[in-house]
Amino acid sequence: MQELFLTLTQDEWAIRALIASSLVGIMCGTIGSFIVLRNMSLIGDALAHAILPGIFVAFILVGYSTIGFFLGSVIAGLLTAVIITWIQHNVKTKNDAAIGIVFTAMFSIGVIGISKVSTGDGVHLDLKDFLFGTVLGISNEDIYLTLAITIYSIISIIIFYRYLFITTFQPTIAQTMGISVKMIHYFLMLLLSFAVVSSLRAVGVILVVAMLITPASTALLLSDKLKNVIILSGFIGFLSAVLGLILAISLGGGIAPGPTMCVTATFIYFMAVVFSPKKGLLTKFILRRKQRSKIEQEDIIKHLIKNRQGSITMASISAALELPIHSIKKHVKKLAIDGAVNQNGDQLMLSIKGNESGDSLVRAHRLWETYLVDEVGLEEGQIHTEAEKYEHFLTEDVLDEVDARLGYPTKDPHGSPIPQKQIKPQNPLLQLRLKSKARIAKQQITEHIESELWELGLTPNMEFRIHKIGDDHIILQTNDQKIKVHEELARQINVLV
Repeated sequence: MQELFLTLTQDEWAIRALIASSLVGIMCGTIGSFIVLRNMSLIGDALAHAILPGIFVAFILVGYSTIGFFLGSVIAGLLTAVIITWIQHNVKTKNDAAIGIVFTAMFSIGVIGISKVSTGDGVHLDLKDFLFGTVLGISNEDIYLTLAITIYSIISIIIFYRYLFITTFQPTIAQTMGISVKMIHYFLMLLLSFAVVSSLRAVGVILVVAMLITPASTALLLSDKLKNVIILSGFIGFLSAVLGLILAISLGGGIAPGPTMCVTATFIYFMAVVFSPKKGLLTKFILRRKQRSKIEQEDIIKHLIKNRQGSITMASISAALELPIHSIKKHVKKLAIDGAVNQNGDQLMLSIKGNESGDSLVRAHRLWETYLVDEVGLEEGQIHTEAEKYEHFLTEDVLDEVDARLGYPTKDPHGSPIPQKQIKPQNPLLQLRLKSKARIAKQQITEHIESELWELGLTPNMEFRIHKIGDDHIILQTNDQKIKVHEELARQINVLV
């Protein structure tokens, strides 16, 4: 490891390779964000392959010249973009087919030309170098060119960010605003051509597509904001290039850095696929587990609501809901901690908090059944299963909208009463968990509530802790006393958490 560090910090060829790789990673990452969002990945692949004829022609005209290769490649790339666009708009050929036709032809011409001239005496033009890159043998001139293009690309994105943003997401609106969508498209093609050409010596024409697409795709898994995506994509591109170069040098044996950079970028991508905070597979798995647990807990509450007068045990709930007894025990423990369920030996009963949750579930179920009959036109026998499924996902706002649309019905299609929504404060006392701490809010929903609080000795900003949640009351623990608050009042008291 120490030897590798010394190589990267002292050997001139390693320092040049590190700088060039870093610049390529940053440039390809930032430009790649727009390429991926505009579904232009295949065009990026086409331009990468289509620049070979430009290299061949430049070599014929000016010999082995970095500037010559750059100009020839850019012209070949832009010519390819124009031909592809013309075919897509004027010939009855599928868009992806047009791209495939043009870039394979250009690539083949380039391979034929370079292969032909490379057989001549004294000609140092190796096709493999252009296909897979030779970052370890990069010159200072190549670094200066890559640095200039990287700075130009970043400045261009900053200056034209608003135009790139609106033409990427709302091209029709951009057109009505007088913004030339086609001009922005060709400008992006120019930046893409620059990126491809400047990445030629580092990763080659075949692998540059990976550096354009993979970091941007990774960034899109980590953020939904374009500015963040651009920054993340540039950083991931930089990280992939540097780590890939270090990996290639440490492995030795003549391994080309270009492929290791692309493999590193792909590895980072799959790490994001699994561990992304919002879109990762692990996150989705955890959310599904939580959602399933929430549904099962709500089913337990609903079962207790339906059988308020009976003797309810964990065994009877397990049999009714067809859930294993260990799952029921786990859910009951969680509901008890939340203060929704009280346990007396083997018997279970709902607290006032649990009763309110149960009434909300019953309201959602019966309102949705009413909606399916009155608005959708289903028969009574068709609605129960559908309502059982969606009662867990209907938010209060949706239920209020359904309630208003149906004219605030009092009974469902089966004739059962629909629990009516209670007027609640912003933070009801009834929502607090067992042993949680809070303060009495100064603003209450009515003066009557303020009066009842005063009679109980509960004044604004008084601190308390939830001591017990019973089946029809809550007991609050203040500094010097315990205060019993009945169900209806607890539902209407506003607190500060």
